[in-house]
Amino acid sequence: MAAQKDWNHTWYTENPDLTQCFQNTVLVWLPCLYLWICSPIYLIYLRSHDCGYICMSHLNKAKTAVGFLLWIICWSDVFYYFWERSHGSSVSAPVHIVSPTLLGLTMLLATLFIQYERMKGAQSSGVLLIYWLLALLCATITFRSKILLALDQQLTVCVWRYTTFYIYYSLLLVALFLSCLTDQPPLFSKTVKDPNPCPEPGASFLSRITFWWITRMIVTGYKRPLEEKDLWTLNPGDRSQRVVPQLVRRWNTECHKVKRIKQETSYFPGQVPRSEGKEGKEGRAMEESEILIVKNTQKTREPSLFWALCLTFGPYFLISCLYKLIQDMLMFVGPEILRLLIRFINNSGAPSWHGYFYTALLFICTCVQSLLLHKYFHVCFVSGMRLRTAIIGAVYRKALVISSAARRTSTVGEIVNLMSVDAQRFMELVTYINMIWSAPLQVVLALYFLWQNLGPSVLAGVAVMVLMVPVNAVIAMKTKTYQVAQMKNKDSRIKLMNEMLNGIKVLKLYAWELAFKDKVSQIREIELQVLKKAAYLGAISTFTWVCAPFLVALSTFTVYVLIDERNILDAQKAFVSLALFNILRFPLNMLPMVISSMVQASVSMKRLRVFLSHEELQEDGVEHKAVAGSRHSISITDGVFSWCKTESPTLKRLNVCIPEGSLVAVVGHVGSGKSSLLSALLGEMDKLEGTVAIKGLVAYVPQQAWIQNATLRDNIVFGQEWREAWYQGVVEACALQPDLEMLPAGDETEIGEKGVNLSGGQKQRVSLARAVYCDRAVYLLDDPLSAVDAHVGKHIFDQVIGQQGLLKDKTRVLVTHGLSYLPQVDLILVMVEGEVTEMGSYQQLMATEGAFSEFVRTYAAVDHTHNNESPELENGCATALVGSSPDVTSVSKQSQGDKEVSKKAKNPEVGKLTEADKASTGRVNLSVFWAYLKAIGVLLSCISLLLFFAHHSASLFSNYWLSLWTDDPVVNGTQPYRQMRLGVYGALGLSQGVAVFGYSLSVSIGGILASRCLHQSMLYDVLRSPMSFFERTPSGNLVNRFAKEMDTIDSVIPSIIKMFMGSMFSVLAACVVILIATPLVAIIIPVFGLLYFFVQVS
Repeated sequence: MAAQKDWNHTWYTENPDLTQCFQNTVLVWLPCLYLWICSPIYLIYLRSHDCGYICMSHLNKAKTAVGFLLWIICWSDVFYYFWERSHGSSVSAPVHIVSPTLLGLTMLLATLFIQYERMKGAQSSGVLLIYWLLALLCATITFRSKILLALDQQLTVCVWRYTTFYIYYSLLLVALFLSCLTDQPPLFSKTVKDPNPCPEPGASFLSRITFWWITRMIVTGYKRPLEEKDLWTLNPGDRSQRVVPQLVRRWNTECHKVKRIKQETSYFPGQVPRSEGKEGKEGRAMEESEILIVKNTQKTREPSLFWALCLTFGPYFLISCLYKLIQDMLMFVGPEILRLLIRFINNSGAPSWHGYFYTALLFICTCVQSLLLHKYFHVCFVSGMRLRTAIIGAVYRKALVISSAARRTSTVGEIVNLMSVDAQRFMELVTYINMIWSAPLQVVLALYFLWQNLGPSVLAGVAVMVLMVPVNAVIAMKTKTYQVAQMKNKDSRIKLMNEMLNGIKVLKLYAWELAFKDKVSQIREIELQVLKKAAYLGAISTFTWVCAPFLVALSTFTVYVLIDERNILDAQKAFVSLALFNILRFPLNMLPMVISSMVQASVSMKRLRVFLSHEELQEDGVEHKAVAGSRHSISITDGVFSWCKTESPTLKRLNVCIPEGSLVAVVGHVGSGKSSLLSALLGEMDKLEGTVAIKGLVAYVPQQAWIQNATLRDNIVFGQEWREAWYQGVVEACALQPDLEMLPAGDETEIGEKGVNLSGGQKQRVSLARAVYCDRAVYLLDDPLSAVDAHVGKHIFDQVIGQQGLLKDKTRVLVTHGLSYLPQVDLILVMVEGEVTEMGSYQQLMATEGAFSEFVRTYAAVDHTHNNESPELENGCATALVGSSPDVTSVSKQSQGDKEVSKKAKNPEVGKLTEADKASTGRVNLSVFWAYLKAIGVLLSCISLLLFFAHHSASLFSNYWLSLWTDDPVVNGTQPYRQMRLGVYGALGLSQGVAVFGYSLSVSIGGILASRCLHQSMLYDVLRSPMSFFERTPSGNLVNRFAKEMDTIDSVIPSIIKMFMGSMFSVLAACVVILIATPLVAIIIPVFGLLYFFVQVS
């Protein structure tokens, strides 16, 4: 009875107030309980996230002082209680000592947390901010109550407690304000030295939950287009240096685990079962041994990339699950508040403050829901970004260490697609992956509240949803099939495009552009046929998505009104149910999409797993520490090597020891294994038997020069420390000085991709200069002199490779066909069919009359002819060394004499060749939209717009029809026109589904038409471009256009168009309804519309 009286005093009154008992207990204990529950978890968090030590600042001193004052205030109330007991006649309630004591201990805990946060480097505290906010809200209720009590009953006021409470309330305001500020960075923090740090880690808790910390960049972007220098430094946890090794480590752990399981299940020690006859004899011979048991029927377990991803990114991603769970719960608070609001409107005797209370509650709930939702998306986006970065890094790393045998099965197009398309699919999936559990939760909660509202009639809606499950399952399976086929076609197309771009010079030389254009178009047509089938499937899927919530609502309303004539569909039941059905619409729409995305991601995951599972180069193929004390620089003992473990060995019975600092020549006929020997020394081949040991670091000059798209100087220095004198010496020795004089910007001239603006000899000399400049202990030279003129080759041999060259103290292994160099080498290795048949000096081998003598006789005539050639041209270009005199040394001296002339100042801008791949900034021109519209077709675009309009008109009219239905008068406990109302409502829903099917199909087909048109146009324009275009445009940019950008046009843009048109018509429909209901809103809508447009355009 007393509780009912207190509730009536609190709720059913025009001036509500809580009882003193409730204020002194619950409102005091609630914030304390929150902090004491959070303190163990927060303490563990601070101990595990030690960011350094923050020096005592004015802010920290103020926080500590306020906390200490609050502690004194609380204990003053405790002392006042004992003073009151000793001097007063009446005894105060125990709550007057229990609550201040608990509050004082809590304030002490908060003050200690302030100092502990400083010691652990926490610049802002969300836990304490929420505590101060909660304490202030509870104290505000008491504050209002004390003012009302003081006005009504002045004689009962306790001056001491009122005074301490007002001081306590003022200090809470100060504490809350101070908690909104952030402290200085920790001592020795990296952000102090960072010129442009990201403000997120140092932002206050309030700034982080409202994303206020990003305002500065938004303002900068509003003033001018953002540039790379405007971007903040990445947070440590977001950098590829951290996320890529984490994923690679987890993946390697999975691979090792699977290998260990295979070894444990494949080898069984013990006796072999004896059998009769010959087999029994063989079995007895293998007793007490370990044998390999191969079980072909047993499915081999593969390493789980999914588990590796979960272990790497799962802990951080779980935070989004918590945000999503709370947001889902708050989502159903809105319909319940709407029910109470409708009940308030229908109850004319309810206090007016109830309406304000429900409205404020709805607003606060929506705000909190929005904050949680955006924090959820922020965590998902960051997780997706880290996941994409890690996958790209892992694929790139794998592409560098993949074995030669595995490289045959992995094309460049496949690797490009793995890093662009497949990695992007994971990033997109992470944003909505939580819907896989959130959608069923939302459906269950919606059905529960619908049951409370409409009773057992909701079972009809459940039946409709159950019937939709097999439809979605079939669609998902077919989507997976189409996805696999599409990715195979895309890989083939990108592979062909990459080959075409790499050989574009040959294509243009033979005028093969149109022939290869037709080959690419054929693959593209097959790809578009798959896309068209997927579009039909997508239209059916969209039809089921849109119709499913409406069919659930229609079936529920139908059963509800027909099961009993006395079931009245009033405003409360209809619109609360409609709000729940609208909530139901999102999970029912998103769940099939997420399932489809998961299917696509599973295809991508399988592709990634297969690629990452490929065999890598042997880590122990070459030993670098084993010969640290040996006098041999290179040693091969009983070496057997192969390009593939399943093939016969390419190199056999190799036993080679090369002394340190010697010059070794490797000779032999074409295909004898000379380049393979160098590959074996580099660890590029599979070592089947033997050992390989190299002392020191290795520099390698390949037979085909590899040139970066950078300046000539950058190609030579290659990231090494700049040494001016050594650089000039290398350039002189490699006969590059005259070339620098001819280049427009000297060594600052930009070299095109793969050295398109250099001759073959120039590229080979730049490659050799790069190896010489890096100054390594061992040099492996794969016929570097074959691409240069004979006189230039003699100069390079004398000045670089020979006994008086720059590398005279290094170990040099030279593969060559030049007979003139052989007498000057220390050791000659003669290779025949993968074996070293002869080894020795030039004189020793000539005396033996073996394979070396035959090799010399074979190449003598060729070498003689080559020496008699004109030295004026080198690979069709002017040679670096020109002159009538065959004395190369004199030419070199002459170039040294002109050294000052070569150092004349040149403008680096003249040497620019390639153009940076710049994205357009600012507003998108209308011509771009018009070009895409024309690619779709004007007629099809108009039909799509008409179907969009029809769908949203039918949706708007169905809601209006439902409102008319709820306004029907009740005659004898029933509504007379319910069957007519139900029939029209169902017809409107069916028309919505037909319109949705139509616009989904038209937009998808239009997207395919646009994709075909744009691809053909881009392919034609690229192939018909002059060679100068390919010289200044890296092929990677062009491959990206045909891979990533075309995938965006194929899949992303049609979906974005559907979402944009749907959102636009929904907003317009909502504005129309609001204007009809409340015409005064016409003053506000244009203002907000212009503001929104201004923000979006800016």
